[in-house]
Amino acid sequence: MSDIVTPSAYEVDTLVAEDIDAYLVQHQHKSMLRFITCGSVDDGKSTLIGRLLYDSKMIFEDQLAALEADSRRVGTQGQEIDFALLVDGLAAEREQGITIDVAYRFFATSTRKFIVADTPGHEQYTRNMVTGASTADLAVILIDARKGVLTQTRRHSYLAHLLGIRHLVLAVNKMDLIGYDRARYEEIVADYTAFAQSIGIAGFTPMPISGFKGDNITSASVNTPWYDGPTLMAHLETVEVAGQADRARPFRMPVQWVNRPNLDFRGFAGLIAGGTVRPGDAVRILPSGRTSSVARIVTLDGDLDAAVAGQSVTLTLADEVDCSRGDVIAAADAPPEVADQFEATIVWMADEPLLPGRAYWLKLATQTVSATVQEPKYAVNVNTMEHLAAKTLELNGIGVATVATDRPIVFAPYAESRTLGGFILVDKLTNATVAAGLLHFSLRRSQNVHWQALDVDRETHADLKNQKPAVLWFTGLSGAGKSTIANLVEKKLVRMNRHTFLLDGDNVRHGLNKDLGFTDADRVENIRRVGEVAKLMTDAGLIVITAFISPFRAERGMVRAMMQPGEFIEIHIDTPLAEAERRDVKGLYKKARAGALANFTGIDSPYEAPEDPEIRIDTTAMTPEQAADAIVARLIP
Repeated sequence: MSDIVTPSAYEVDTLVAEDIDAYLVQHQHKSMLRFITCGSVDDGKSTLIGRLLYDSKMIFEDQLAALEADSRRVGTQGQEIDFALLVDGLAAEREQGITIDVAYRFFATSTRKFIVADTPGHEQYTRNMVTGASTADLAVILIDARKGVLTQTRRHSYLAHLLGIRHLVLAVNKMDLIGYDRARYEEIVADYTAFAQSIGIAGFTPMPISGFKGDNITSASVNTPWYDGPTLMAHLETVEVAGQADRARPFRMPVQWVNRPNLDFRGFAGLIAGGTVRPGDAVRILPSGRTSSVARIVTLDGDLDAAVAGQSVTLTLADEVDCSRGDVIAAADAPPEVADQFEATIVWMADEPLLPGRAYWLKLATQTVSATVQEPKYAVNVNTMEHLAAKTLELNGIGVATVATDRPIVFAPYAESRTLGGFILVDKLTNATVAAGLLHFSLRRSQNVHWQALDVDRETHADLKNQKPAVLWFTGLSGAGKSTIANLVEKKLVRMNRHTFLLDGDNVRHGLNKDLGFTDADRVENIRRVGEVAKLMTDAGLIVITAFISPFRAERGMVRAMMQPGEFIEIHIDTPLAEAERRDVKGLYKKARAGALANFTGIDSPYEAPEDPEIRIDTTAMTPEQAADAIVARLIP
């Protein structure tokens, strides 16, 4: 076998000038490495990337000229320039002197293309490091040689390992500032080795570098004659890239959209997450489980004989099967799992802590479902890897918890597939991403508990009662008059021969919810349970009346989503705080003001008023009797 000859930079430049088409073909078939730089604040991540770009000669002449002009302005000479100017793109970053977002840069050498993510080192922005690491094949973990292994070094290493990054480079940076001290370098490598082994990192590649001076970046440094390992660029150019492992796995393709330009064509488009597919292959559509076979593999450049992981294609099937966005087309003989309860690692990214039981949007591949997270089984101390008891997760907290979705989803353990095992959680009200997660496995109860079909359905129950089921959800401050008005409404409906049931907040806490307190998490669980009970009662054909403060919009929205369209009627008993406090029938406001009652809504716990309720009742403008009449008239015209 002949040796592989790598074209020189001169040969590449000549090819660009003489035959751009040939260059583009050559460039198209280069492998792509995605990597991140991470570590603690001021370890030199941006400077290192600037050096890589500068030394690989892949910046434009006008950028280089501007950079050198700026160097002269600040009094630096030669290549001793502020390479961070090449990559720090945000004004806020420049002002604060830190990276707070993920900056992506593309560059290439004669042998490989690269996408590098400059991720933030500050603990407050760990969530952005997770974003960059989620698609990376390699992580360059920088350590300031003067400081050694720090908390953020451990946190970023743990996250990189957790997120499945297979290749780690330990770059001991700023060696020039410690006189290229070999003993100090070896001490840092030994410290990191002990930590890496404790979290399961099998191996990593250490190297002494100076991003500012260029030592061991693209060429071996004369300042470290005792180091005989590769330069950083040589390692980046030769390390194995992702792709081969994904192609060896069974075929999976999450459907992103259904392509139907005309009645004669129906294709299913998506990015292949794993395996290889060919026309004629038997496939299974999940979660439905229906089977078919691949008829064609369609692309803009024509049909393909085969497609592999990493390619975006459109598949046509031999049969007219029900398949839409969110479904997964998989090899018929090796389909992924389908479940609705999982154990998962959660990396919490929001300023507000996790509220166990609150419903969030869970997005996995092309699937979007409603999901709740239970109280964490434990949180992880990134310094000691100790498992700590936890009732919630704070900003940048990492823990393991049970996740339940409102319907089965198609998944694979994250260790097998980033695409089908990694997810994000999104706040339903703000649309902010609050967490990233990694699925471990489905819970046995999700596989052993099946929905039992019943012959007597909810429509039959409602017909027997000659009424349409509904949930009248009263919400408002304590003392607003919810229970009083709800009781009057039920009396009026009973006189009209309607079948009702009243769920009152205080009464429910004597039995079903007597184990719950008044923390935010307990309030969420209180409303979740009541919502499930109300749903069962509507299935029985009843008109359900509830009287709960239910202070959070998210949980009222969660209950609304449980019901059939039009069955949930939100009724805001809109009484000003001053008026509710003046009434203070139960003496609760007086206790709260005296500090004897914690987490009291309106005083030291928030109340999120409905923004667009079906009915708003102003108790300062009408009597309870008038309010009840208005509600009944709205329900039964």
